Amino acid sequence: MRYVAGQPAERILPPGSFAGLSHGFPPGVPLSSDEKIRVLVWNIFKQQRAEWKSVLNNFGKDAHLVLLQEAQTTPELVRFATTNYLAADQVPALVLPQHPSGVMTLASTHPVYCCPLREREPILRLAKSALVTVYPLPDMRLLMVVNIHAVNFSLGVDVYSKQLLPIGDQIAHHSGPVIMAGDFNAWSRPRMNALYRFAREMSLREVRFFRRSAPPRFWSPARFCVLPGVKRARCLRAGYPRLRSQPATRRIQSRQA
Repeated sequence: MRYVAGQPAERILPPGSFAGLSHGFPPGVPLSSDEKIRVLVWNIFKQQRAEWKSVLNNFGKDAHLVLLQEAQTTPELVRFATTNYLAADQVPALVLPQHPSGVMTLASTHPVYCCPLREREPILRLAKSALVTVYPLPDMRLLMVVNIHAVNFSLGVDVYSKQLLPIGDQIAHHSGPVIMAGDFNAWSRPRMNALYRFAREMSLREVRFFRRSAPPRFWSPARFCVLPGVKRARCLRAGYPRLRSQPATRRIQSRQA
């Protein structure tokens, strides 16, 4: 679903093939006016934390991209998204009464490509979602952004790895830089190994944060991955003691073509 200020919500259908990725995109407005891209990534936990809006205001006000997981499309969140960003794209994973929940990507410009993905957890039968979007950069390259909420409850890592396969197909058909971020639910060694294996196969590398503090519970050092083509990433982590997990704001500087 796409939310734009002053317009009704629009259903965005997945592309029928990878033709768009390999044969070009329609022209679009660059995501940023310079080579720096600021990104906020956060599992917003269906806005059940009292401070959610102040966190978004404080850490997302200057961001070009906001990647949310478990974002529930309440009127307040939709109003925030459409007031501060040109486009808000969501993949509903859990259909709750009135307001569905899933990954949501807010951007300072409209994507030129959008592909929703879902995977169902085998035990609880709840779906987890991912969203692939592509945005123009000022140097004429195209940035692919993958916002993922990985499956949580499963025996072994087969379903966990299965969810990564269509994302890998998307990345393989894209020739520009890629940001892959979200809640990977990589809380066990087998899951971490599966995620690192996927990263190696996709030539992804883990973002190394310049400033570190005590990580929140269940935080994974492999939560953020980027492809070569992104030169630098910096993480500024919030100090909200009452939040179960803390947001991370990254400044990413694209390498000169």
